[in-house]
Amino acid sequence: MPANATLNPLSAITAHQPFMIVDGALATELERAGFDLNDSLWSAKILADDPQAIVDVHRAYFDAGADVATTASYQATLEGLMARSLSETQASALIQRSITLAAQARSEYLAANPERLDCPPLIAASVGPYGAYLADGSEYRGGYALDRAGLRDFHRARLATLLEAKPDILAIETLPCVDEALALCDLLRDEFPTARAWIAFSARNATELSDGTLIRDAVRAIADCEQVLAIGVNCTALEHIESLVSEIRSETGKDIVIYPNSGEVYDPVTKTWSAACGVSVHPDGHDHDLAGWTPRWLSAGATAIGGCCRTGPDDIRALTDLRKALS
Repeated sequence: MPANATLNPLSAITAHQPFMIVDGALATELERAGFDLNDSLWSAKILADDPQAIVDVHRAYFDAGADVATTASYQATLEGLMARSLSETQASALIQRSITLAAQARSEYLAANPERLDCPPLIAASVGPYGAYLADGSEYRGGYALDRAGLRDFHRARLATLLEAKPDILAIETLPCVDEALALCDLLRDEFPTARAWIAFSARNATELSDGTLIRDAVRAIADCEQVLAIGVNCTALEHIESLVSEIRSETGKDIVIYPNSGEVYDPVTKTWSAACGVSVHPDGHDHDLAGWTPRWLSAGATAIGGCCRTGPDDIRALTDLRKALS
């Protein structure tokens, strides 16, 4: 069944709000709670170590006003988990736990906020790129050794595992190259035709993906995939987003989802963050302020906005306050 024959879970929100609010960083909040995530599994290790901590982060974002919880499965792959001596059955169960934990947080939130029952928040199953499995920073470079067929083979089992747990949508994110997006579109069309997804790329500047492909060309290549309900950018510097949204909007009428980093700079070698250098790039001084940038992003065509690395519930609460002011 093609996606346009099923309910679009995004439009249920975007049709009635100035924009949809995606949550912020999961790993950042876990680190703030004292967890050490310097690990090849990143936040996925907490699925086994302390699942209640993940529920608590999701609940904090729902309480802040998020319409979407993005699950702790970004770096959770069968290959990565089985390398930690888990069986395939155990690895699959742990990946699916990422969805049940988000659903638990949603149930608790709705019990306390019954007015949201008519339009409940969504569970978006995070699908990180092949580079996240490698844990070497290549999701910010591209240039994988795998070809399109190899990328399909890599993603197939995890997509099947996630979809068995029935998330509302797949959040396919931080893709550095168009070949990976095309491989995932192949799988959606050919093997998971009832699944729905958004695809968000990582970008190195105002017009190019991390591997140097023009984002216009990448969007054009995947825009006809009916299962892809939204296209966008995540894990990218704030100052590039407005231009990237304009480039995306020039190629598609679909929803545009953006969730950039806080404004700090990540070193994938040392796995550390540092303050950005240089002068202000926002005319009103909102360099590290998602809500401050949001009116410009909306004008460019964005319809769903949240935060990626180093953002938190306060950033999402500010977006919620802005949306109320715009309503």
